[in-house]
Amino acid sequence: MRALLEGTYRAALAAVSPEVLLKGHWKGDRPDFILAFGKAALPMARAALKAYPGVPTLIVPPAGTADLSAPPDATVMPGSHPVPDERSVAAAEEALRRLAALKEGQQALVLVSGGGSALLAAPHVVTLAQKQELTRELLRAGADISEINTVRRHLSRTKGGQLAQATRARVRALLLSDVVGDDMSVIASGPTVPDVTTFADALAVLERYGLAAPEARAHFASGTLDTPDALPNVTNTVVGSNRLLLEAAQKHLANQGVGSLILGDTFEGEARELARFHASVVRSVQAYGSPARAPVVLLSGGEATVTLRGEGVGGRNQEFALALALSLGRHGIYALSAGSDGVDGSSEAAGAFVTPDTLERARGLGLDARALLNRNDSGRFFARLGDALVTGPSGHNLNDFRALAIGW
Repeated sequence: MRALLEGTYRAALAAVSPEVLLKGHWKGDRPDFILAFGKAALPMARAALKAYPGVPTLIVPPAGTADLSAPPDATVMPGSHPVPDERSVAAAEEALRRLAALKEGQQALVLVSGGGSALLAAPHVVTLAQKQELTRELLRAGADISEINTVRRHLSRTKGGQLAQATRARVRALLLSDVVGDDMSVIASGPTVPDVTTFADALAVLERYGLAAPEARAHFASGTLDTPDALPNVTNTVVGSNRLLLEAAQKHLANQGVGSLILGDTFEGEARELARFHASVVRSVQAYGSPARAPVVLLSGGEATVTLRGEGVGGRNQEFALALALSLGRHGIYALSAGSDGVDGSSEAAGAFVTPDTLERARGLGLDARALLNRNDSGRFFARLGDALVTGPSGHNLNDFRALAIGW
């Protein structure tokens, strides 16, 4: 069963790879410049350059990506994620420079994927160090990606439509969504999308989490020029989403003769709370055959958050998995929770497996599952059990993948 769950995860990612998702979108005029940034920047750019060989291209992937090779017409400038650094700033400056050099009547093809907000950073008003610290504070406080991006786009020269505003050329943007609901203004902080949020919205996020950030607060209260609310030279198209990933998983399971049910792709909130909800659905299937009869694999997506209470190693998917095991107790099942990008928080794993005897094996190793969860140390818990899923960065980013197998 563990092999089936891992195989489903990998097969689903392959079925909705950037190259597959971008097929059918290579139409219209040949672009004069290609810009690709985000966790899927390299595979997206490689696919584009097969369709448009020889076009000058700038690619901004995460630093540490295993294969940074690209066609000779492309420049690769890795940036830092999830917290931007000087490399992210240099990449943003180069992107803005190249876009500004385009003339009216020319076209830029912009390929956007999750993670792009940190990888293409051009701080405005605040320093890079101040923006780095504010990002860390928002992450530690448990702010979701929409809230984080609301703050970041108003402290940037690229986010909230400002990247597209920097050029006179026409912009065609193709986006891979890593956000719940596929809101284009949230993907990578919406660099090519008109911004519906305001300084007041950004200030409200700081208030909600009690963050000082005096420089940011002063800017948000200044009433100076805000982000653009219209971009007539831009077309934006979402080409990939978490729902497509789950549907690919369901199709793979059907080919294996296994029934499945997609619970949804819009789950948000604390990983622990989501785990308790999923555990309640599992018990309903076990006791009443509702919302599906066992044996069945329940699939779900979305993006959980984690409020840091300790200094452990892990991420939202491993935290979900550990909380699920604790919530199920003696009603344990097989399950996998993993990030489609292959990276889960501060660990080297993409996620983790749960088995019916997870807690029993943990006790045999002297592991206190509850204590480890309380200090956000799910990564060490699953590493000790040998149940961490380590894939390395996938070159993709379509949010989270959860599969819960009931009745085996």
